[in-house]
Amino acid sequence: MAKRKKQVDEITIIYRRLGKEKAYGIADHSTNTIEIDSRIIGKKHLEILTHESCHILMPEINEEGIVRLSTAITRILWDQGYRRVDNRDLIPLQDEHIG
Repeated sequence: MAKRKKQVDEITIIYRRLGKEKAYGIADHSTNTIEIDSRIIGKKHLEILTHESCHILMPEINEEGIVRLSTAITRILWDQGYRRVDNRDLIPLQDEHIG
């Protein structure tokens, strides 16, 4: 299976099978790259994407803190009905108005 690569701001997200690594996701601080197992879908995908993003954005937080934060964010977003459906980017994010 070919790798899918998507650039998000300064974090690169790569989707590939991570069976050999025995992981759902991997964050590499040196390259600001996240790898996510391409077979992960739904709520678990949201959790892993959030978890690995937290590692990149807040490297000072330990694993336990990242787990607590990422699962809390995942539950909040999932409970509010956020799903991976619409890829349109019609309204800018808050940080696009700064500066």
